Amino acid sequence: MSEFWLISAPGDKENVQALERMNTVTSKSNLSYNTKFAIPDFKVGTLDSLVGLSDELGKLDTFAESLIRRMAQSVVEVMEDSKGKAQEHLLANGVDLTSFVTHFEWDMAKYPAKQPLVSVVDTVAKQLAQIEMDLKSRTAAYNTLKTNLENLEKKSMGNLFTRTLSDIVSKEDFVLDSEYLITLLVIVPKPNYSQWQKTYESLSDMVVPRSTKLITEDKEGGLFTVTLFRKVIEDFKTKAKENKFTVREFYYDEKEIKREREEMARLLSDKKQQYQTSCVALKKGSSTFPDHKVKVTPLGNPDRPAAGQTDRERESEGEGEGPLLRWLKVNFSEAFIAWIHVKALRVFVESVLRYGLPVNFQAVLLQPLKKSSTKRLREVLNSVFRHLDEVAATSILDASVEIPGLQLNNQDYFPYVYFHIDLSLLD
Repeated sequence: MSEFWLISAPGDKENVQALERMNTVTSKSNLSYNTKFAIPDFKVGTLDSLVGLSDELGKLDTFAESLIRRMAQSVVEVMEDSKGKAQEHLLANGVDLTSFVTHFEWDMAKYPAKQPLVSVVDTVAKQLAQIEMDLKSRTAAYNTLKTNLENLEKKSMGNLFTRTLSDIVSKEDFVLDSEYLITLLVIVPKPNYSQWQKTYESLSDMVVPRSTKLITEDKEGGLFTVTLFRKVIEDFKTKAKENKFTVREFYYDEKEIKREREEMARLLSDKKQQYQTSCVALKKGSSTFPDHKVKVTPLGNPDRPAAGQTDRERESEGEGEGPLLRWLKVNFSEAFIAWIHVKALRVFVESVLRYGLPVNFQAVLLQPLKKSSTKRLREVLNSVFRHLDEVAATSILDASVEIPGLQLNNQDYFPYVYFHIDLSLLD
C-alpha cells in the first residue's frame, strides 16, 4: 500500500515500551511495517508561536499536497501518448516516493535546524510558493501552445465544407495569375458525380471544357476543380447551387498556405519538444539517494544502510528531455521533499504542544500492509497508547460512552499525534 501513518509518542521509558509493544503486535499480526522517523530538535520558541505554527503548518500541508498532485497531473498531460510511463518521472531525490518516505532524513542543508522554527517554516513556504508560481507560468504557456495547435488541427478535420484545404490542394490544381480565367473548387455529393461530369460545362457560359478534376473526397462527397472566365463566377455559383453543387470559397495563396503549414509544423515540434524523452536513460528501481542522503533505522534493524547520489548525477539523467518535463521532474521532487518535511514539522509542533517540554518524543512511520487490516491496526494503536489520554481513549474504544462537554469523532481523534500520508492519488 502507498499509505503511511506518521505518529509520535512521548520518549519516556513507559512510552518507549509501548512503542516496542506496538511494533511486536503489528509485526506478528502482519499489520504494518514500522520505521523510526528521525526529526531534529528545533528551537521551540514560545507557546503562542507554536500554536500559530500549528495552524500555519496545517494550511501549508494541504497546499503542498495539492501542489504535488497538480504537478503529477501535469506530467501525465505532457506525456500524452506515453502517459503510462509518467510514474517513472515522479521521483524524489532520484528514488520512488515510497522509498524516499521510508528512508526520510531531515535535510539540514536546505532547512537548518539551528534556525528558529518559524524561519524554517517560512523557508519551506516560500519554496513551495515559488514552485507554484513557476508551475502556473509554465503550464499556462504550454496550454496556450496546446490550444493553438488544437485550433489548427480542427481546421484539418471535419468535412469538405468546413475543413482547411491548404493541406489538400496544390499549385498545379489552379490556373493562377490569369487576367481572365479562374479555378473554382466545387463540392459534389457522391450520388451526383455522374451528373456533375455531364453538366458542369453547361452550367454557365465560358466554362473551360474538360477542366474538372477530382482532388479528394470524404464519405459524403468529392472536391472537384473547374476553370471558367472570371466574369461568369456569380452566374456559375447560382446554377451550381440549383443543381446541389456547392462552390467552396477558396483562393489559392501560396504564401498564406506556406505560412499555415509552417505554423502547424512549428507548433507540433514545440509541443513534442516539451516532453521528448527518447535520449533519456531512466534508472528504474534505483536505490540511490542524493547528496543530502536519507537513511532511517527500521525498528529492530539498526544496521540498515543507505546509499547516496549527487544532485549533478540526478540532473544528468534528464539530458535529452523537453524543458517542461525536465522542469516538472526536478520541481516535483523538490515539492514532494518539502511536503514530507512539512509532515515532520507538524509532528514536532504537535508533539511539543501535546506532550509538553522539554522536547522528548519518538516519531514512528507505519506502512499498513493491507487495506483490510487498517481498522485492526487502528485498534492496536489506540489500545497501546490509551494511557496518553484516558478520557479520549475510552471514547474511541467504546463509542457508546458519552462524556459531557467532550465531542469526539472516533475517526479523527487519537490519543497520540497522528498524520496521514497518502501516495495512492499519485499512482
